[in-house]
Amino acid sequence: MNLAVRNIKPADGVPSAEFRGAMRALAGGVSVISVGRGNDISGMTVTSVTSLSVEPATLLVSVNRLSSSFPLLQRYGAFGVNILTAEQLDIAERFAGKGGLKGTERFAGAEWVTRATGVPLLVGGLASIECDVEEVIERHSHAIIIGRVRSVLIAVPSTALTYWNGQYVAIDQNEDALRLAEVSLPSPRLREV
Repeated sequence: MNLAVRNIKPADGVPSAEFRGAMRALAGGVSVISVGRGNDISGMTVTSVTSLSVEPATLLVSVNRLSSSFPLLQRYGAFGVNILTAEQLDIAERFAGKGGLKGTERFAGAEWVTRATGVPLLVGGLASIECDVEEVIERHSHAIIIGRVRSVLIAVPSTALTYWNGQYVAIDQNEDALRLAEVSLPSPRLREV
């Protein structure tokens, strides 16, 4: 395996407010990362989930190392990725810390199930994915978690919850596809060479 490691010298850097502003332009699906077992559970709202590989099924999540969820993720070596529908905005806000709820309190008001790892998985989201931690890469304030998928729950397709430009946005495949078709520019013609 080839591994490229570079020593990057600290630069003056970009101000964090400027970087946050730029990242707000990147729309992201909203998920809740759930961790722990039994009554020793917590979770957080994230937009930093991406697939890494289909064979084997693996994904990446980015977790703040100072969050209450990170020690549980390290202790139990498993996590859930619960992809939210637009109707689950209250869940997104609860797991983002709105109202000051912590730990098991965040799970109230929704139906959760467990499978092999014991991690809570949301019933009725767009999908819930149970993962074993395969690797943790700690960088700066966050850790990149590589998760090997153990099981998947998929619900009936619904309106997706996304986060863009500092606010939650609902995306409905049928309605939004029609709106996009109405305002889309014709695709540029390809020129034969």
